[in-house]
Amino acid sequence: MIILHLIMLLVSSILGLFFAYMAITEKDLLKAIGFSAGQSVAYSLIFYILMAPDVLLAYIAVSVGVYTALLVFTVSKTTRYEED
Repeated sequence: MIILHLIMLLVSSILGLFFAYMAITEKDLLKAIGFSAGQSVAYSLIFYILMAPDVLLAYIAVSVGVYTALLVFTVSKTTRYEED
């Protein structure tokens, strides 16, 4: 059972790093926000595996909900694509 938790922790960590890299390198800002939300979900899974429910609930509310909505609102007021 502990091996399964460690494997899930490793996969979630790699997935979070992948989404963070994709968010940094993406030129389309809406796609970057989507990758950032994916990274937040992967980190939320890590908090769940580590049995930190108080941190998990606060992290989901802020990073997945409020932060993503605020960024989408901000991008809607500017241009969608990053210019070089």
